[in-house]
Amino acid sequence: MAGSLLDRAFGILERLSTESSGMPLQAIADQMDIPKSAAHRLLGELAKLRYVRQDKDTGRYFLTTRLVSLGFRFLAETGIVDVSQPILDELARQTRELVRLSVTDGETLTWVAKAQGALSGLRYDPDMGRETALFCSASGFAWLSTLSDEDALALVMKQGFGKLNEYGPNAPRTVPALLEHLKQTRERGYSVAIDTYMEGMAAMATPVRHPVTGRVLGVVSIAGPTPRLSEAKLASFADALIATAAELSEASLGSAYLADVWLRSDDEKEAKRAAQ
Repeated sequence: MAGSLLDRAFGILERLSTESSGMPLQAIADQMDIPKSAAHRLLGELAKLRYVRQDKDTGRYFLTTRLVSLGFRFLAETGIVDVSQPILDELARQTRELVRLSVTDGETLTWVAKAQGALSGLRYDPDMGRETALFCSASGFAWLSTLSDEDALALVMKQGFGKLNEYGPNAPRTVPALLEHLKQTRERGYSVAIDTYMEGMAAMATPVRHPVTGRVLGVVSIAGPTPRLSEAKLASFADALIATAAELSEASLGSAYLADVWLRSDDEKEAKRAAQ
């Protein structure tokens, strides 16, 4: 794996974040495509900084909760959860399903808050803080639908379509298939994703826009097991979902971070234009 020491260090952290049972040194070196000695030095530095720990008995390396703590500290400072949680809770109560809010961050979409409405039976409850797979998730479809086809495809190509068996069986694998999802999303006003992000999971989502500028701040979604959420059932939630997006839009002014998203977006676009 080519790249700077910083690239490699963050690569190790990202890899360990998917392995709750930890990883041995050789496996880390192999997957990062770096010498075992280099992996050992990097892990030693990360351990000193308390981002990684090594089990004394097995020698396996684990990610610590330090990164999680930083993330929660940041979210607390932004006020995102404070302004959005009561609104998400209400939609979860109405639908009895998982409701999530993701926010735009440059060229990515990240889940930052959730409310679980399913009190029993099958429940879908993913880890928060994950970057959304744009090409196959309801949230990804909803965000991409607000862009031109050209800009949407540019984001997807940068992130990639993922490995063949990594996502659901209905995940779009071609540009025409993806564009058809975006077309339908624009026509409905919300996206529908059934067995695309994950087999057995259905979801719908709609954008949350800045109340003054109309720029997209993030996406609110509803998700749950496919046996419970047919396309007709999802459609019955459409009015509530869209109303929730409007409420989140107005509430966004209570979060300095969310209210400022459109300004940062403009600054980034201007910087790109200047660099060309």
